[in-house]
Amino acid sequence: NQSMKIILGSQSSGRKQILEKMGYEFNVMPADIDEKAIRFDDPVKLTLALANAKADALLSRIKEPVILITSDQVVVCEGKILEKPESESQVKEYLDMYRVHPAETVTSVTVVNTTSGKRADGTDIAKIWFSAIPDEVIQQYVLTKDPFYNAGAFSHEHPLLAPYVVRIDGESESITGLPRRLTEELINRIR
Repeated sequence: NQSMKIILGSQSSGRKQILEKMGYEFNVMPADIDEKAIRFDDPVKLTLALANAKADALLSRIKEPVILITSDQVVVCEGKILEKPESESQVKEYLDMYRVHPAETVTSVTVVNTTSGKRADGTDIAKIWFSAIPDEVIQQYVLTKDPFYNAGAFSHEHPLLAPYVVRIDGESESITGLPRRLTEELINRIR
């Protein structure tokens, strides 16, 4: 079904797994952009701007006909935008917030067809509730270094955190970082 080559503009192992599960073959090309240079208070605007900036950065390096997929995610909790944590204390602060409030993942995806120049983007929002994660589990989790690669400091499929997931509103894939339905829809739109 797939004629054009696909490039996933992300190093995220979760995103890779989702795209594989969707039945696509693809290459990975990370977009090393300065994410901190792009600032918006609105999480949808922010993630759309970042997903598009990643696409723009990669398009200058791609010289062949491909479908390029980029994505960006932030977590919103209590009205605060949480990106990747920068310290252990920040990991703890984020995970403590989830004891009381659900975490909302705001994930934007940009898809570009380099042949036609067509571009489509969109945003998917999902919610996840955790039960209280014990301090010793948080400490173990910090030692894995995993929290530092994830917006909001968590990967809900991580073996240490999975037991504390109470429920999910929306797509599990969206929380991982690449909403399935939205990605399919955008690929079809630019084909």
